[in-house]
Amino acid sequence: MSEYSSSTQYWFNTETGQVETAKEKSSWTHLLGPYATREEAQHALDNAARRNEEWEAEDEDWRR
Repeated sequence: MSEYSSSTQYWFNTETGQVETAKEKSSWTHLLGPYATREEAQHALDNAARRNEEWEAEDEDWRR
């Protein structure tokens, strides 16, 4: 069973900057998720940026 199946799922809309639920979900082309909580979805871009920075640092280390 999925970790998301028993509760509401949340998505972050990159076009509007709003958190959405399955009932109000926009086009998939602008969504990140699903997330287990509204708070996780609200921080989707922050988390993506942090991961990208970590991956860039790993790439730099690998290239040396």
